[in-house]
Formats: sequence, structure tokens, C-alpha cells
Amino acid sequence: MSSNNDTIGKTLTVTILLCVICSVVVSAAAVMLKPKQVANKDLDRKSNILAAAGISDPSKSVDELFKQITTRYVDLDSGKFVEAPVANYDVRKAAKDPQLGEKLSRSEDIASIKYQAKVMPVYLIESGDGNIEKVILPVHGYGLWSTLYGFLALEGDLNTVVGLGFYSHGETPGLGGEVDNPIWKGLWPGKKVYGSDTSDPEIHLVKGGVDPSAPEAEYKVDALSGATLTSNGVTHLIQFWMGKNGYAPFLNNLRAGEA
Repeated sequence: MSSNNDTIGKTLTVTILLCVICSVVVSAAAVMLKPKQVANKDLDRKSNILAAAGISDPSKSVDELFKQITTRYVDLDSGKFVEAPVANYDVRKAAKDPQLGEKLSRSEDIASIKYQAKVMPVYLIESGDGNIEKVILPVHGYGLWSTLYGFLALEGDLNTVVGLGFYSHGETPGLGGEVDNPIWKGLWPGKKVYGSDTSDPEIHLVKGGVDPSAPEAEYKVDALSGATLTSNGVTHLIQFWMGKNGYAPFLNNLRAGEA
């Protein structure tokens, strides 16, 4: 008579073997796909930087277009160019690293990011004579449900907005998620970030629409309809990153030729 194959021991053995085999397959797939995932992530980053800068040419690849952009790193405290702190520098990881980032106080943290990297990447488009044509700056801050990550591009005057785009967020579709709407993004080009004080940004979102003939309309952008908290979050993150705790010291140094 054959032995019983339905014993608890044999069932556990088969279950464990299946778990081990599945784990090996999943791990092997993760290792094999890692280079492709990294490459796709880098391609997405470049695509979003180009989009914020208003650079598009269907006849060229993203990598070809990105050749006109120079990546530099900036120490936010000094506002000076520095070398990347470590190889494969990751801003999100750096923000929570005691050596590479710092925790923000409540009064400082208007963007609700809690931690900030001490060094940030910036992306420059320069003319043949070395003058800055555009600067693309990474920005992020909390909306209603999520942290919004994006890029803000400025003209060579370091004040006029070229474009704003977010590449990662979890805001409500049809409400806060309208930050992805091309019509809303089209309201940003030509807006001004600073008034007379280039360390204190004036740009902000307003309810009810912006009257182009109204005073200081160049500092105002239409808020997202029905998404007050997301709109407030966008205002706060822009004002944080363009303020004294963000890129303002760097931009002032760049204006003075001292970066």
C-alpha cells in the first residue's frame, strides 16, 4: 500500500519549497530588471526637466535634447556651487541623512517637508558665451494627500517663470490632480517670482481667477478649482524653495556672478 501523501509534514515541505522557489524567481527578476528601472527613472527625470524648460523636439531623443542642459549642485546655505556630496546622490535619501540633510523647524517648514537636503541639484541652460538662458530647479512640498515633486524653470533673468510641472503626487483626480492639466500649467509662463526683494518671493495662487489688468497680477496664478488645500500647498512649496531657506541665496549669488 502506498504511503499517504496528504500528511502535514509533506504539505509543509511542498509549501516551503514553493515559497523558496518563488522568492528566488522574484529576487532574480528584481536584480535583472534593476538597470532598466534605473535607466527609465533617469529618462523620466530628464523628460520632466525638459518639459518644465519648454524644450521639445519630436525629431530628437530625450538624451539628445538633454545635452544642452548642465547639471550642477548647490549648497543651499552658502548659495554656492559645490561637488555632489556622494556618488549617485539622491536628494530624498540625503534629506534624512544626519550628515547630508537637516530637520526643519515648524516656522521654517511652510512646505511641510520636515527634512531638507543641504545640497540640491540645479539644471542650467547656457548660451555659447556662458550666460545663463534658463535655470531649472527641483521643488517639492505637501498638498492635500501627498508630497508633490516637480521642477520650476526660470528665464535667464532668474525671475520670470518658464514653466512648472509635477512628476509625482497623489492628489485627487479632477481636483488637486489638476496640477497636471496643461491648461493650468499654461498659466505659469511669464509670471514673476520676486518683486523688489529677491529673497522674498511674491508669487502665489489666488481664488477666483486672476485679472490680468489688476495690480501685481504678474505675481498671481489661478488657484485650482475646488482644491483649496492643494493650491495652498503649491503656493507654500514655491515660496519655500524660492525663499531664503531654498534657492534665493544661490539665485542672488548667480545674479552677482558669485555662485
